[in-house]
Amino acid sequence: MSVLSDGAFLWYLNRATGLVSLLLMTMTTVLGVLVQRQVRLPGLPRSGTVRLHRDVSLVSAVLLVVHVVSAVVDGYVSIGWLDAVVPFVAGYESFWVGLGTLAVDLTALVVGTSLLRGRLPVRVWRGVHWTSYALWPLAFVHGLGAGTDLGSGWVLVGALACGVAVAVATAVAVAGRLRSRPAPDRAAAALSRTRADLPTGRVPAFRNR
Repeated sequence: MSVLSDGAFLWYLNRATGLVSLLLMTMTTVLGVLVQRQVRLPGLPRSGTVRLHRDVSLVSAVLLVVHVVSAVVDGYVSIGWLDAVVPFVAGYESFWVGLGTLAVDLTALVVGTSLLRGRLPVRVWRGVHWTSYALWPLAFVHGLGAGTDLGSGWVLVGALACGVAVAVATAVAVAGRLRSRPAPDRAAAALSRTRADLPTGRVPAFRNR
């Protein structure tokens, strides 16, 4: 019997990659906030946080692919290749598996736009990237409903701790976003202050010399 046909191996592989991927998603979210706030991690160069954020994201995406492939190849439950990309059509736990499928689709979208960042408008890339904050809750609820690992024990405690970290990071990111206004708004505000400081009825003029 080959290794790939061993159901026990595929089952453990599916569990392990799912749990580690969830942990790496947590790290990705926290590192993303550190990058946004331009925080420099000890022992890393100034660009180290950005590079670490990117690498952790890619490793998480690779593990997610392995997680999906192992679930499809394992014949213990009826999950097909179509179920891995189209949400809520699986024959096994369609709702819970569908949430995982949404996480997979969202991951592919975020990773794809990040790789094409230099060719996309900044607003498009940023808008898509903000949807990555939905990845963690989708993955967590998927694991809670479709699997057995997150239901109790130390795994549940660890997942809840990761959830707290993601919630705090998301709150910091949203608060920072609300405090910072776009450049056009800042320019308009500066222009308004300049006009307010000028004497009424007088406009500065420039003379040719």
